Amino acid sequence: MRIWSTAPVFGTMILILAGSLSAQDEKKVDLKVGDAAPVFSATDDQGKPWKSAELVGKKHVVVYFFPAAFTSGCRAQAQKFRDNMNALNEKGIVVIGISGDAVMTHALFKKAEKLNFTLLADEDGSIAKKFGVPLGKGGVVRTKDSDGMILELKREVTASRWTFIIGLDGKIAYKNTKVNPAEDSKQVGAFIEKLQQK
Repeated sequence: MRIWSTAPVFGTMILILAGSLSAQDEKKVDLKVGDAAPVFSATDDQGKPWKSAELVGKKHVVVYFFPAAFTSGCRAQAQKFRDNMNALNEKGIVVIGISGDAVMTHALFKKAEKLNFTLLADEDGSIAKKFGVPLGKGGVVRTKDSDGMILELKREVTASRWTFIIGLDGKIAYKNTKVNPAEDSKQVGAFIEKLQQK
């Protein structure tokens, strides 16, 4: 009787353990070049739904994760992508910036920096997790709006600065975990150019 009475308990323990292992595995995503890119969706800087499935396979999609809008490194990175956007577009590249900032913060950041590419809000870090991008705690950034009013913009999570390129085959073609903000757009353009010459 004891064997049968303990078996369900033991089985339950195995199920609980398996559940915790799968949760741990989910946290340890390690995308490599050649892996299928995650499918993801989010709200863009205009408050509209955005889906990766609508672009992947049609263009080279640059997905760059940045810590926080209105910070110096993130400004420099966004400005370089903005300034190089015509050259990138000519190579068939679409750029998507992603951070833990809210949609409103992205809208303000895009307007302030005159950005010509899409920003996506990843407020809970779920997209970053799909790409294996490390997340830190949220924070507050202080900036001014167009009327000079000081704003305190909060975010729940802070993503590390990583850049990926999703190729036309829907796979990760490029992964950079040590991004230099001022050089990122140039390195992305050079990589795509070499890719297209093959």
